[in-house]
Amino acid sequence: MTTRNFDALFQPKAIALIGASNRPNSVGAVLARNLQSGGFTGPILAVNPHEAAIGSTLSYHSVAELPVTPDLAVLATPASAIPGLIGELGARGCRAAVVVTAGFGEGGRAAGDALRQAMLEAARPHMMRIVGPNCLGFMSPHAGINASFAHLAPAAGDIAFLSQSGALVTGVLDWAAGRDLGFSHIVSLGDMSDVDFGDVLDHLAQDAATRSILLYVESIRDARKFMTAARIAARAKPVIVIKAGRSQGGAKAALSHTGALAGADAVYDAAFRRAGMLRVYELREIFEAAETLGRGLAVRGDRLTILTNGGGAGVLAADALAALPPQTAAKLDAVLPSAWSHSNPIDIIGDASGERYTQALNALMANPDQDAILVMNCPTGVVAPDEASRAVLDCVAAPTARDGATPVLTCWLGDATAKVARKQFADAGTATYDTPDDAVRAFMHLVDYSRNQDLLMETPPTGAAIDPAGRAAARSIIEGALAEERTLLSEAESKRVLAAYSVPVVETRVAKDADEAARMAAEIDGLCVLKILSPDVTHKSDVGGVRLNLNGPAEVAAAAAAILQQVAIHKPGARIEGFTVEPMVVRPGAQELIVGLIDDGVFGPVVLFGQGGTAVEVLADRALGLPPLNLVLARDMIGRTRVAKLLKGYRDIPPADMAAIEAVLVRLADLAIDLPEIAELDINPLLADAKGVLALDARVVLRKAPEAGERRLAIRPYPADLEKTVEIRDGRTLHVRPIRPQDAPGLIEMGRRSTPEDLRLRFFGATQSLQPALAARLSQIDYDREMALVALEAGQEDQAQDILGVVRLICDPDNIEGEFAIIVRSDFKGQGLGYRLMQEMLDWAAARGLSRVTGSVLQENTDMLDMVRATGGVAERRETDARSVHVAFDLSSRQSAH
Repeated sequence: MTTRNFDALFQPKAIALIGASNRPNSVGAVLARNLQSGGFTGPILAVNPHEAAIGSTLSYHSVAELPVTPDLAVLATPASAIPGLIGELGARGCRAAVVVTAGFGEGGRAAGDALRQAMLEAARPHMMRIVGPNCLGFMSPHAGINASFAHLAPAAGDIAFLSQSGALVTGVLDWAAGRDLGFSHIVSLGDMSDVDFGDVLDHLAQDAATRSILLYVESIRDARKFMTAARIAARAKPVIVIKAGRSQGGAKAALSHTGALAGADAVYDAAFRRAGMLRVYELREIFEAAETLGRGLAVRGDRLTILTNGGGAGVLAADALAALPPQTAAKLDAVLPSAWSHSNPIDIIGDASGERYTQALNALMANPDQDAILVMNCPTGVVAPDEASRAVLDCVAAPTARDGATPVLTCWLGDATAKVARKQFADAGTATYDTPDDAVRAFMHLVDYSRNQDLLMETPPTGAAIDPAGRAAARSIIEGALAEERTLLSEAESKRVLAAYSVPVVETRVAKDADEAARMAAEIDGLCVLKILSPDVTHKSDVGGVRLNLNGPAEVAAAAAAILQQVAIHKPGARIEGFTVEPMVVRPGAQELIVGLIDDGVFGPVVLFGQGGTAVEVLADRALGLPPLNLVLARDMIGRTRVAKLLKGYRDIPPADMAAIEAVLVRLADLAIDLPEIAELDINPLLADAKGVLALDARVVLRKAPEAGERRLAIRPYPADLEKTVEIRDGRTLHVRPIRPQDAPGLIEMGRRSTPEDLRLRFFGATQSLQPALAARLSQIDYDREMALVALEAGQEDQAQDILGVVRLICDPDNIEGEFAIIVRSDFKGQGLGYRLMQEMLDWAAARGLSRVTGSVLQENTDMLDMVRATGGVAERRETDARSVHVAFDLSSRQSAH
């Protein structure tokens, strides 16, 4: 991901329109009109070889004739001319372009693909950024830029909207215009040949003009890049997404149940959730969610209290209700008429005055057993609606209410009589909605967003609990099968792989024929299970290939004959390698679960959990998660399924061992990371009860390991191997580890405990503190192109409040050079901590394969310049701003050590 030259896109000093036109209703004419009327204060230069002027603006015949170099060019010429124009503009010094023209390979056309590649190659030497092609353009109202051929100009606001669909952009503009919604930026990304979601999200994460970010996504090309940028942005401000293509048509034909269940849309849903974004499903809903989340409301759980003067309206909104504690009920008894509902929804009767609303709301706001309050009002002829609204606003504005209070949502029903109240709420910044459905949906947006933000904070390591011998055993099984050109492990092999990763499995014996199966049955104490063993039979029960509750060798022999007969009918020609014999597991009350893996074409490995058994695809009760996982993420996956309620126990069935289930999901995620040759994996059923879990059947589908290697993971695991202890000059031992999202408050605290001068030297400008948005950006990294190491007191490895120093390195896209930055808390300077952190980062850079590490240091920062020299760096030259020095480290000697 890179935002290189994005200043030329979002803050250009001059704009050129190549392909400007006077022809009515042409794209070139609309672009010219929009650019010239957008309010941009710099020069707008029109280029058309056949026109002397575009409208009343002088036109130039070529790029070469332009009197000034544009930072941004907008191109609306035939596709064949675009590569040449990009090269010419780049040579002039133009650093960004918006290509609205289509014809660059849409639909897989080879000639268009060649043009697209030629365009990118023409831009590359000049590091020129390209939005599009085949896009509507982009708009930044605060900068007066309307570089689009849209029919409406957006008002200025604080919502950014990114879309792959130009048609949807025009629809959003139309929809927003009638509702007085404004935008900070609207970007139509088109075919995303260069600039994509990841790039723009990374820019918007730090854009002060943007409060909320909305996405319309059709597809993602680089999952790692998207997930990194989305997680960075979602830590700083609400990111809300609509995804096209919600149908199950994306579900692939697969050898496993997991493959059939893990449809493409479900994987996108899991990715959005893990990135801390909120997914919605309608255009109206995306703006409602932006408004709700943009107010900064936050909930801890899903318990809603409803206060209303009309019982029927309260019932309409009663899908997620908090219990009413006795102490709160007693407070309400003391201030409400005896006829109040005495339960949630809290109906305070149709004649409720403003004073009654005040007393009831004050009592409710002291209740800790809730997460939000929805205050509703139905119009009556007894009390004016605005009397109640004023009372509610007075309660919400009270100092005691503002200090950590429960969020309050409002819903005043009606139209004419409710307008005044709604305006009062809007002017005061209190969330208000037209209908109970809207209000409850807003509350659930808050709930889902809160849960997703919690997931965003999780940065699990991988493989910490896996025995190296077990990992080696699993790999040996897989490599052996691939050497035999097999893509399907036998059931016994599949179970051995799982056992190597500490997944409990039932003992499975392999018999080559019915006689051997009968002999094995004699060795089993109790009933047994017989299954067909065939590389051509994927789902055994579908072809009559399973027999249960067999008692002794005779029954096993008879069952074997019956199985062979059934398989011959349902799967003629199937290769029969024998049978598997297992003890019959009888665990009354145990739930049948399915857990598995699938490799998604976009997001890589995906873990699946759900209700298992023979009807698994009919039930379709499943949740997906992206590796790596930890117990928190696994618990969230389980909680998103219907079977989770059964696992909690009911009637005389005790709760299942949830920790055992969670551990299986974490182990599967580790397995997916360690063994890229696994294309699909099923455990169905996985029995779960109070005694633990047991895999009764397993299936593993193999493929050649993908060339992407570790890059196939959408989320790189937390690199626990970089953790270590170091000693500084005064003899203290410190712990150094990679930064985590939870460290954002610690970065803010480190800034607070550093002098303004030290902060100025680090950030090249006067600053008194580290702002939350920047701290969120600095603490949320991908551990791939960016690495940051923090130092903490020994024994406080998991603490986020006492960071002593940070070193950071950002690598260029070509993995040749990296740029570093470092800061040590003021009270820890002079102890050699900066030197130790820099050494650790240079070692990481060398191991990664970088050739050079560079940075900029202010001339007066003599301590930093001394540290650079002490760690092998040199001051190469004075920077162009004359205030700073460019320093560099040659890593060739370190690389030889790695």
